[in-house]
Amino acid sequence: MRLRAALTLLLALPLVACGGAEEPTGDPNALGTPSESPQPSTRTARPAPDETDGGGRSPSGDPADLEPRVVRTVAEGLQAPWGIVFLPDGSALVSERDTTRVVAVSPSGRVRPVGTVDEAAPQGEAGLLGLAASPTYDEDGLVFAYVSTADDNRVVTMTYDGRELGEPDPVLTGIPNGFIHDGGRLLFDDEGMLFVSTGEIGEPELAQDPDSLGGKILRITPDGDPAPGNPVPGSPVWTLGHRNVQGLALDDRDRLWATEFGQQTWDELNRIERARNYGWPVVEGSGEQDEYRNPFVEWSTAEASPSGLAFLEGSLWAGALRGERLWQVPVTGDGVGEPRGWFVGDYGRIRTVAVSPQGTLWVTTSNRDGRGEPQPGDDRILELDLR
Repeated sequence: MRLRAALTLLLALPLVACGGAEEPTGDPNALGTPSESPQPSTRTARPAPDETDGGGRSPSGDPADLEPRVVRTVAEGLQAPWGIVFLPDGSALVSERDTTRVVAVSPSGRVRPVGTVDEAAPQGEAGLLGLAASPTYDEDGLVFAYVSTADDNRVVTMTYDGRELGEPDPVLTGIPNGFIHDGGRLLFDDEGMLFVSTGEIGEPELAQDPDSLGGKILRITPDGDPAPGNPVPGSPVWTLGHRNVQGLALDDRDRLWATEFGQQTWDELNRIERARNYGWPVVEGSGEQDEYRNPFVEWSTAEASPSGLAFLEGSLWAGALRGERLWQVPVTGDGVGEPRGWFVGDYGRIRTVAVSPQGTLWVTTSNRDGRGEPQPGDDRILELDLR
């Protein structure tokens, strides 16, 4: 079929690392076209070297000067909160993975249940996962959710009238689901297209399978159709070769970044570029093959297991589950600065990070997800001020 042949071309064609003697040839939009940005290639637990300066900065001029502090507990008594989406009135909707409940959280911290997604079938890492608001929310009141059902992972929409959620309407179905590695993050870009992160459900070969939606980052319209400009017309696949992406964020240059779980050795922070192959399961972390995109940051799995991701004040902020910390990664002109871990062990497992309308970070703990050690008040939403 045409989809399989075109995606297979993406896997097969070599990609030339920038800086070499060979220049890209042919159609610059074709599958397999080399990236024009530098490709890090050093396997370390430190960031890839930066070549230029610039990009977002903190008010002081240097993201390294930021000192995040917890200013309040927004909400507590939640159970494995997973998705957060802020609405125009300043409130947030928060999904709970295992209860399949969605709660509304007011700016003052009042928590109110607004519905459950009954078709969700939680197991292991699957359940009710990411949330996103429609780009035209003021007109349509639509909330998007990533849901694990008994048959698949899928993207659905629900209307929200300020009081309760309506019934889910499927938008994209047929994403593989399993006990582990279900992906689940949703993010709209500035063109109104929806990025969807998926996992390979513990079957590594799916990440390189052009017929599977598992182990991919997808890009679709709000109606669920493949987005215009995707590498293969008629396919939702934007990139492939992913193990389990649970964090997506756009920086101040509209570049897409993603956190990805490694297996035994290296967790990753990747910059996501159209049509690229990120190597799993052939490569974990950095490799020497030009056809696979190397990460910009690698962490040992004990330091990270990175999930939610947000961009604020010139830095990416990643929640670490097993690593029990909040990672700050300054973003420079065409690279990243030295990562720094905050709140190490203070709050246990950190799942989701989101930028509030007030310019603060909301961070969720995930100590009631079956792998943590719950403390009084868990799970919580904490508000962090960076200034």
